[in-house]
Amino acid sequence: MPFLKIRDLDELWYEQAGEGPDLLIISGTGGDLRCHPNALETPLTRHFRVTSYDQRGLGRTSKPEGRYTMANYADDAAAVMDALELAPCPVLGISFGGMVLQNLVVRHPEMVTHMALFCTSPGGAGGSSYPLHTLPPMEPEEKFRASMKLYDNRTTDDWFETEQAEMLRRRADKSAFAGEPNFLRGSMGQLHARSEHNCWEDLASVTIPAFCAGGTNDEIATPEAMKNLADRLPNSELHLYDGGHMFFITVPEAYDDLRAFFSRQ
Repeated sequence: MPFLKIRDLDELWYEQAGEGPDLLIISGTGGDLRCHPNALETPLTRHFRVTSYDQRGLGRTSKPEGRYTMANYADDAAAVMDALELAPCPVLGISFGGMVLQNLVVRHPEMVTHMALFCTSPGGAGGSSYPLHTLPPMEPEEKFRASMKLYDNRTTDDWFETEQAEMLRRRADKSAFAGEPNFLRGSMGQLHARSEHNCWEDLASVTIPAFCAGGTNDEIATPEAMKNLADRLPNSELHLYDGGHMFFITVPEAYDDLRAFFSRQ
C-alpha cells in the first residue's frame, strides 16, 4: 500500500494518477483521499502525473500527539516531494492546501517551479479565511448546510435537493471514519494550525510565478483576500470565476486556464 514514512509521521498515505510532468496537489481542510471527487479526479491527470496525499492528522495518515503548525504542514509537503523525487515541480494548493503551499514556498522555495493558489488567503493584513474553528458543534446535515452557505453566498434551500448538493454531501460525510483512532485529534490539530496561518509579510519576496484563483461568491476565502494575495505576490496573475469556494468543480474552464498558465511557464 502507498505509505511513506517521513519526519514524525510513521504512515503518510499518498496516491498518484495520470501521466506526464509531475504536479503535486495539496488538499484542503479535512481532506481525505477516500472521499470523492478528490485531487486525483480532475482534468489535470490528462496532462500531468498528479500526486496527492492525506495530510498530517487526516485520512489514513498518522495523527501524532502535540500541537500542529503550518510549518509542520509545509515541511511535510517538502518531505513528500523529496521522498517521491518530485521536486522541483509545480504545485496546486486548494483552500487550506493553498495556505500550506504559501508556507512551503517561504520555507522551501527551491522545490516549487510555479504555484497555483485556489480559494485561499494570505492571513495577516491581507485577510484570513473564515475561522472554521469557531463554528459550534452541529449535526452533520446542519453543518453541511451551514458550510455550503459559506462556500457560496448564493446558496438557497432549494439547492440542497439537487444532484450536485448530494454529491458534495457524500464528499463531506466522514461518519464512516469518525470512529477511527485519534480522528478528532487530527481534525482539531489541522484547524488549530489553520487558525494561525499568516504569510502576509513573507509573500512580498516570493518571486515564483503564481496563478491565484477564487470564486466571486466565496465567503470562506473572499474575493478581497484573493485580490490581496495576488497583489502581494510579485509575479502573479488573478482569476476570479463566477462561483463559490468550489468554483473549480462548477467552472471547468478554471482547469483550462491553469493548464495554460503552467504551459506558459
